[in-house]
Amino acid sequence: MSPTADPSLPILTDRLRESLVQAQRQVNALVLGKPQEVRLALVALLAGGHALIEDLPGLGKTTLAHALAATVGLGFQRIQFTSDLLPADVLGVSVYEAGSREFRFHPGPVFAQVLLADEINRAPPRTQSALLEAMAEQQVTIDGTTHPLPDPFFVIATQNPVDLSGTFPLPDSQLDRFLLRFSLGYPNAESERALLTGTDRRELIAQAVPVLGDGDVQALRQAAERVHASEALVGYVQALLARSRQQPGVRVGLSPRAGIAQINLEAVTEEAQQVFFR
Repeated sequence: MSPTADPSLPILTDRLRESLVQAQRQVNALVLGKPQEVRLALVALLAGGHALIEDLPGLGKTTLAHALAATVGLGFQRIQFTSDLLPADVLGVSVYEAGSREFRFHPGPVFAQVLLADEINRAPPRTQSALLEAMAEQQVTIDGTTHPLPDPFFVIATQNPVDLSGTFPLPDSQLDRFLLRFSLGYPNAESERALLTGTDRRELIAQAVPVLGDGDVQALRQAAERVHASEALVGYVQALLARSRQQPGVRVGLSPRAGIAQINLEAVTEEAQQVFFR
């Protein structure tokens, strides 16, 4: 979203709008009973941010990430974070090849368009920090060489809020990289019955046909950037930032990056003239 964007310019073509509606429907058919959470994940993707899902095991966090990647036609990788995971296991490593007598970089799983960082708080801070540059700048630096990540690049991280034994809380610098933080919760009775008696979600996801492509995602992100941010909205967000820094019960006030993220978020929600979702 831009304060200087021309509000008279067209935001979305009819094809893109319809494709986005179909994508939302398909993910909802794969992740039952969670329309609001599916919308939040799509909003984070289209706003150029990342999402942190904090919930119990077995409630569909991985399914949501898989379903989203399959629906938007993006490359998917999953990293199971553990206490012995090293930064090189995430980013990649340079290996010396005797034949060419030079080091060759072997990319790690972070080189994906949709990355599921499962149970991210089980890895030590050193490994968690390996994602800082990737999430903020969409690149990684190995042995002094910068490697760009695929575009788009979207991280869905999960953590278990109950079983905290052997975990490392995410520092503020890591939490600040996430645009949205939410939970899925238990399904309702109707959705749970469908899950218990229906086809395995993994089979359905394997059969899913991409509704969007990476070019469509880029076009949707560009459309969000063309949404006009009124002076009233910018003033409200700035006042919100200032107020958060004055609250005695708030340990750390909102940063300017949080304000920019909030404005970008407004561009892809119903409140922003219902541009993307009907």
